[in-house]
Amino acid sequence: MPAKNYHVRQAAVSALHAWAKGHDYAESLIERHAQRRHLSSPDRHLLQAILFGVLRHRRLLDHWIGKLREGKLDPETRDALRVGLCQILILGIPDHAAVNETVEAAKANVRSLINAVLRRAITSRNRLMEELDDLPPAVIHSHPDWLFNRWKSAYGKAHALALMEWNNQPAQTCFRLNPLAPAPAELPGTPIPDVPGFFLLEGSLPTRLLADGKVYIQDPATRHAVELLDPQPGERILDACVAPGGKAFLIAAAQGSAATLTCTDSNPKRLPRLRDNLDRLHATGATIATHDWTHPAPAAWHGAFDGILLDVPCSNSGVIRRRVDVRWRLQAPDIENLVRTQRAILEHALPCLKPGGRLVYSTCSLEAAENMEQIQSFLADHPALRLEAHRAALPFADHTDGAFAARLAANDR
Repeated sequence: MPAKNYHVRQAAVSALHAWAKGHDYAESLIERHAQRRHLSSPDRHLLQAILFGVLRHRRLLDHWIGKLREGKLDPETRDALRVGLCQILILGIPDHAAVNETVEAAKANVRSLINAVLRRAITSRNRLMEELDDLPPAVIHSHPDWLFNRWKSAYGKAHALALMEWNNQPAQTCFRLNPLAPAPAELPGTPIPDVPGFFLLEGSLPTRLLADGKVYIQDPATRHAVELLDPQPGERILDACVAPGGKAFLIAAAQGSAATLTCTDSNPKRLPRLRDNLDRLHATGATIATHDWTHPAPAAWHGAFDGILLDVPCSNSGVIRRRVDVRWRLQAPDIENLVRTQRAILEHALPCLKPGGRLVYSTCSLEAAENMEQIQSFLADHPALRLEAHRAALPFADHTDGAFAARLAANDR
């Protein structure tokens, strides 16, 4: 008789195969495969735990596969072994369920191989765990060597290790109370100290509160850029790289309305979701347009805005805990390319600032080249600007997502 939840393991293997092709992100794959197989809510959560677990620990899982089975493996068989070993050695799922249901999910011609390797992992578990201390840190914590070395150079070995450990922990879910909506009678969380309006979720997602726009899922690190921007009621504000709209919502909340907020994104396909999000969050009335800020702005926007937020495309190295596949997709040359894109966005947004206005540049990156070095280079070429303030959130120090924000002020002219 087929194992009860083998279809969840099948979904995990299929999702990993699709992910390896590079066309999809882990989050979207979970939704797609959960819907395709009509998974219940508990099974969807199990699929997410397995898929995220494999991607977080992929390098270590491959090391263990090499210790337990010699010879080449086709990609699908390797993915099935990753799924099985993740359950046994990482997630702590009962051995019989992990083995039986993973074997049942595999193709018939490799089931005996997968069964043998997974049972060998169970009998070798203590030895495999004892040998961890002898492995390089980047293997233990499943990060690319270049990324670990980069962080070690920037922050020191202890902080680099802490950062990798942080990235491998399931992310806590935080939410913000929406000041534009009626206050709910009860909130399913506890206030986060020193971060007004933000709460740590306890229990399941508050679907009704989310649907009514009374709360919004958001990490406290997102607030830094908007707090530096300090949007005031009635000011014309531009959120230039807006989708899906989390920071636009914070701007509207600070202003009490979205009536003088202009939101742009380079991809028109993302704008309907943005509009839906703002409407649901009681932030109606924003001007929404498509614009690619690597190109010059329309003349009508020149000198039009009191404040500009540039939440630019970045490496996402500060949010690897949430975007679990970033570590495998990101390459060192990508950072250099992103720096050029960010600089182009800065250059094309600057003419849209009013005399005496301010511009906030923000990323969710930990890379100096994308953050302070970018700002220093930009200021060197624009002496009419000055750096008024900046913030950097580091996961190992602040226990939030990583983020950077800098507020530049334009002299009156």
